[in-house]
Amino acid sequence: MNDNAPPETQDSDAEAEDPAVAPDKLALDSWHRQNGARMVEFAGYMMPVQYEGIIAEHLWTREHAGLFDVSHMGQLAISGEGAAQALETLLPGDISELKPGRVRYSLLLDETGGILDDLLVTATPDGYSLVVNGATKWDDIAHLREHLPDEITINHLADDGLLALQGPEAAVALGRLGIVPQSDGESAVGALKFMQAGAYLWSDIRLGISRTGYTGEDGFEISVSNQHIEALANALVQQPEVKPVGLGARDSLRLEAGLPLYGHDLTDQTDPVSAGLAFAVSKARRIEGGFPGAERIVGLLNEGTPGKRVGLMLEGRMAAREGAPVLSGDVQVGLVTSGGFSPSLQRPIAMAYVDTGQAEIGTALSIEVRGKRLEAVVSAMPFVPHRYHRQGAS
Repeated sequence: MNDNAPPETQDSDAEAEDPAVAPDKLALDSWHRQNGARMVEFAGYMMPVQYEGIIAEHLWTREHAGLFDVSHMGQLAISGEGAAQALETLLPGDISELKPGRVRYSLLLDETGGILDDLLVTATPDGYSLVVNGATKWDDIAHLREHLPDEITINHLADDGLLALQGPEAAVALGRLGIVPQSDGESAVGALKFMQAGAYLWSDIRLGISRTGYTGEDGFEISVSNQHIEALANALVQQPEVKPVGLGARDSLRLEAGLPLYGHDLTDQTDPVSAGLAFAVSKARRIEGGFPGAERIVGLLNEGTPGKRVGLMLEGRMAAREGAPVLSGDVQVGLVTSGGFSPSLQRPIAMAYVDTGQAEIGTALSIEVRGKRLEAVVSAMPFVPHRYHRQGAS
């Protein structure tokens, strides 16, 4: 990825915007500009794509801690009697068994099992919180309102922003802020493990904090009211470990981590099994069904899929971008869905869907880019190991 150019894909959103509609501004818009951000239109918002440069920001996050503004994402609160069972009619995860303070990755599916969005579900004392992708959030809200029973309340937390603090030194930096649990029954922020969450207070400011992220590194996502988001951002970047990081590095970080991007690696034409996301279909739901496309998805789990999402390591320095054909000999066997230069590995990498017969790790393929053939090998993902702070880890 060129360090002086915006990435072709970032975050988890498609970029089909109406040019007649002016993009919205984030609550931190002025803050980003004051900190030297180059702003681009993305998912209906003006967003910081980079500050000092994509490669520098990428490597800083891998070594220290990067602060990302992801307030364009949709934050939803779902409540009401039977909310878990209602959500299970739309998601393939076992929501009913999710204990308060636990987070689960899930998929919003259409009637054929196609992926409408990928999202995080957190069980809270009052119900469930969902974090959905920015460019799909209005469609997601409409879909939820249409399909959930009337007694289920959907609250779009439009006045709250979302910051992501990511990197191996994120916990150290966050720990200096004096954040305390809102309830006596909750743990300190540093005691959270990967895919756990809680409600906290910073001075008198309420924060919703989860140990989650989209970079493959340890880190946190922090929900905070737009009224207080600038104060929190300032407090974080005053820590020596933390620098602001834009969407460009967020894209290269998630690609190295092998994390799919909605609108590119995932679409409504993509099923969870081919996408390598079968873990999002819980064991109980595979037996019980009751979610959209269950019969088709269970069939694919049992019988296999014609294609699979794979990682590709490329030779040379030229990157392959979305839409580039993947070939075995002279026969096209797939299509690149995400690609770029890996700052950590110092080589180009990509994700693609290829025919299952060509998906085995070590398979030699080629990618056609601008009339040239780039040699590539099917590789295990993640390309760079995840460093999540998991339960039971020292």
